Amino acid sequence: MKNLVVVNNPKDWNFQINEVEIASAKEYLTDKKYFDMRNVRIYNLCRSYKYQSAGYYVSLIAEARGHKSFPNVATIQDLRSNSLVKIISEDLDLQIQIDLKKIKSKEFTLSIYFEQNIAKQYKKLSKQLANLFQAPLLRAQFIFNKKWVLQSIRPIPVNEITESHKPYLEDFARTYFAKKRIYSAKISKYKYELAILIDPAEKEPPSDKIAIEHFINAADNLDLRTTLITRDDFNRLPEFDALFIRETTSVNHHTYKFSRRAFTEGIVVIDDPASIIKCTNKVYLAELLTKYKIHTPKTMIVHKENQTVLEQELGFPVVLKQPDSSFSQGVIKVESREELQNNLKMMLDSSDLVIAQEYLYSEFDWRIGILDKKPIYACKYFMAKDHWQIYNWKQSGKDKEGEFKTFPVDVVDSDIVKTAVKAANLIGDGLYGVDLKKIDNKVYVIEVNDNPSITSGVEDAILQQDLYRIIIESFYERLEKSRMVKEVQL
Repeated sequence: MKNLVVVNNPKDWNFQINEVEIASAKEYLTDKKYFDMRNVRIYNLCRSYKYQSAGYYVSLIAEARGHKSFPNVATIQDLRSNSLVKIISEDLDLQIQIDLKKIKSKEFTLSIYFEQNIAKQYKKLSKQLANLFQAPLLRAQFIFNKKWVLQSIRPIPVNEITESHKPYLEDFARTYFAKKRIYSAKISKYKYELAILIDPAEKEPPSDKIAIEHFINAADNLDLRTTLITRDDFNRLPEFDALFIRETTSVNHHTYKFSRRAFTEGIVVIDDPASIIKCTNKVYLAELLTKYKIHTPKTMIVHKENQTVLEQELGFPVVLKQPDSSFSQGVIKVESREELQNNLKMMLDSSDLVIAQEYLYSEFDWRIGILDKKPIYACKYFMAKDHWQIYNWKQSGKDKEGEFKTFPVDVVDSDIVKTAVKAANLIGDGLYGVDLKKIDNKVYVIEVNDNPSITSGVEDAILQQDLYRIIIESFYERLEKSRMVKEVQL
């Protein structure tokens, strides 16, 4: 992948770095050779990114051409909003307090050149800020009011860098682009680059190691190079064309940040951020399914003011769910008034709303996998031994999970499959797992999962390698569609 530094005046960048080409903004915007370039990273170091300035148009036109621009238009817009900057940077609060605790003044400015600062003690903070706000040159302004707060962060015009800092800038740029050359050398023979986000330490990931290998093999057959990434690779996201999240998702979690970042960068992503928000919140799902007349267990949204009528409305036993519960965690069955009061108090201390549902007994739940609004697999998950759920997190080994049985989709009752598709289609066109029960010829949706399990020997028991191929083909088709849209725009 080519690296192109764009400046207003080529004299603003007088460094010679291997495999880094220099162009003026005027050249980039008007010269046909840049119009026809593919696989290019644009490092926009123009003097201004104001709306309709040359710097703004460099990032805008780069996006239309399918070039990866730093900063891109979305980042430029984000950096203009101080309130958004503060929200995005909240997760760095601990690092900010640690790094700035010895500063005596009430204000502090941190200059970040290609992810680094000239003072080594700010190395980690500089890297984290550069990961959140993808621009080559940044200036972060902090103020102290009881604690240190990031007040603003802005791109630094290259011509405003002081002479004493330019040797550092050159050194940091060489280090940065040397890393990019290593990454680029690995991916040159493939049409597209797919990142799979995993957590090697996760005990119960959505896909086991064998399943991940099957995804990699399927991608290789479709001209997609696959790279396994972790939460530490946030800054590498723009190097990829697609992102597949294969660790358990949550809104208040790095998985959502990866998804949101990919979406704003124009990267094809499953799970997309909207699906994560919708599926991981049981309050939203309860309202959505009720609105569209999809049967669910009798449900009540509980808060501190109405909790006293819950017993009358639903009786016992009753199932309590934290709004962001997943994989049976944060879900409790209570049998008595005392259990109800104790568990409700605990849950309402951490969330203003809790979901309560009538308990519907069944020996198993159906899981229908949906992708691109079509069913792709069907499983029966039986309850764990001596337990009322599929997973019993208090147990270990074989007793933690119940048995399973996988079926061809076309042999499953059509009302189960149709209900699953209808529920998933209310969320989007991504990859979902819809959990259902059928009791007395009535189908109930229990939940819609945005990050369903695809594990070796279970969900793939019928389709085997074809299941992985179907999912990777969806990525490939989305990438081709995205490419064609960009070409039409040109």
